[in-house]
Amino acid sequence: MIPFISPHETSAAQKLNGLVMHDHRFQLPLDYQQPEGPMIEVFAREVCLRDKDADKNLPWMIFFQGGPGFASPRLHGKSGWIGEVLKSHRLLLLDQRGTGLSSRILPQTLATLPDAQAQADYLTHFRADNIVRDAEAIRHTLLGADKKWKGAGQSYGGFCLLSYLSMHPEGLSGVIITGGVACVKRHIEDNYRITYQRVLEKNEAFYRRYPADEELARKIAKHLDEHEVMLPSGVRLTSRRFQQLGMAFGASGGFESIHYLMEGAFVEGASGEELSYDFLSQVERHSGYETNPIFCILHESIYAEGYATQWAAERVRAEFPEVDAAEGRFIFTGEMIAPSMLDDYIALQPLKECAEILAQKSDWGPLYDLEQLARNEVPVVAISYYDDMYVPIEWSAETAKHIPHFQIWVTNEWEHNGIGVDGPRIFGRLLEMLADAK
Repeated sequence: MIPFISPHETSAAQKLNGLVMHDHRFQLPLDYQQPEGPMIEVFAREVCLRDKDADKNLPWMIFFQGGPGFASPRLHGKSGWIGEVLKSHRLLLLDQRGTGLSSRILPQTLATLPDAQAQADYLTHFRADNIVRDAEAIRHTLLGADKKWKGAGQSYGGFCLLSYLSMHPEGLSGVIITGGVACVKRHIEDNYRITYQRVLEKNEAFYRRYPADEELARKIAKHLDEHEVMLPSGVRLTSRRFQQLGMAFGASGGFESIHYLMEGAFVEGASGEELSYDFLSQVERHSGYETNPIFCILHESIYAEGYATQWAAERVRAEFPEVDAAEGRFIFTGEMIAPSMLDDYIALQPLKECAEILAQKSDWGPLYDLEQLARNEVPVVAISYYDDMYVPIEWSAETAKHIPHFQIWVTNEWEHNGIGVDGPRIFGRLLEMLADAK
């Protein structure tokens, strides 16, 4: 397929703390099989150091954010991993379709479609394959067909780059992946069997650090099961939703965020002990499922190739009875999407039927080309975290072995959010590894 050349608009230069930024808006096909059909808008922000902006030969790098369903970073200055990249590159921060300023997917925007089937049909176009097609259209539009760029991706962004290497390796001069080497050979259940085990290990470590929280967490869950506790949004807080706070355990400082959240859980109210308003308010703000609905309703589809996911995380959960034990230790869960979430999050309730259609969809197209990956010639460097709760190192290492010219740096020094904690050090080394690979 000939890449789409997009009509696009570019903003005037914006200057901020030593940076120069240009906003780009591209009109791209919703469905690349029907390029004359409906269009969406894709937003990307070009960033460069002020003293390098005039250098037209500066190499480009495009960044794919984690998620799925989250916008690219919004900048306040040239610090962190972005500052390290900008020493040698012009950076394009892509809001993947449906996120940020790119034809946003929100409960409100999906409500404009006539029914759940129409919503599901629309959302099928918001996976990694079309994100890659968008990137290629943008490359041809901004750089021209003959000029390549490097790709960098965090978490799900790394999944997108493995799709990029499968579909359009000719567009890439090099790839950097942080915490997102996908299990390209494995079924979705294989992924969740390891991540559930990793979640149990994280719970063990959490309660070892904060032993008193074991009794407190069980007390909170029991209170939620025995009382109708309403969140500020007006939906009931269930013990299942309380479990999902364990999502934080996969990031640096996650144990502390949940420990400090729980320590103020109870107050003495007019009718006795009850959960405090500030606790409930913080619980409600603790996830991005409602503000970033792709993260919920399209999450399992990021693994699906030719089969229905059928709420895989929920099905595999039954293999780990300790997660739902009525007595004993309360187990916080992780990045596991469940159909109960479409009841527990008020903004997602109207999308319940749509989510069910997507869970039962069996004709998902391919995301990876194993034969193309096996003959890869693009240099790839990656950091994977030994204790990663979201992307199992076992499958990351397997994928790295399958792809030629792939160097993987495995460490337990950081959690999944390593580039947010020590970005310059991590990107500095990865850029050196990439330079040495050429």
